[in-house]
Amino acid sequence: MAESDWDTVTVLRKKGPTAAQAKSKQAIIAAQRKGDDVETSKKWAAGQNKQHTITKNTAKLDRETEELHHDRVSLEVGKVIQQSRQATAMTQKDLATKINEKPQVIADYESGKAIPSNQVMGKIERTLGKLCNIITCNVQACTRPRGEERAMCL
Repeated sequence: MAESDWDTVTVLRKKGPTAAQAKSKQAIIAAQRKGDDVETSKKWAAGQNKQHTITKNTAKLDRETEELHHDRVSLEVGKVIQQSRQATAMTQKDLATKINEKPQVIADYESGKAIPSNQVMGKIERTLGKLCNIITCNVQACTRPRGEERAMCL
């Protein structure tokens, strides 16, 4: 009972800084001054709901020295989507809502800026019906081996 003096206090454990304090700019600078290891990394697309990412190997494209690029949707496909959408009296927003996509996705497909995704193309074709059958044929023509029948697309 020698340590139970009125003037002394026994500290069992000192709490470390909270997560918010440890991430603050002051804490990072102080750790760098002390010589501690500081690891910083940026979160990529943290606050966004990215549903369809580009699945093609972009790192491979960066390493290549030639002029390589991802194939885009052709303007003919965009016009077919637009005409069949207008034939059913739908706006871009209505079509996007029906297929659970953003209106910008439909705008990109109609303007020919989008990288083709079979999933999105299938949704558009199912929603617009047989009016838009050429869309899937154009996508399949790129992926189908040569010599195979293409009569089913017509």
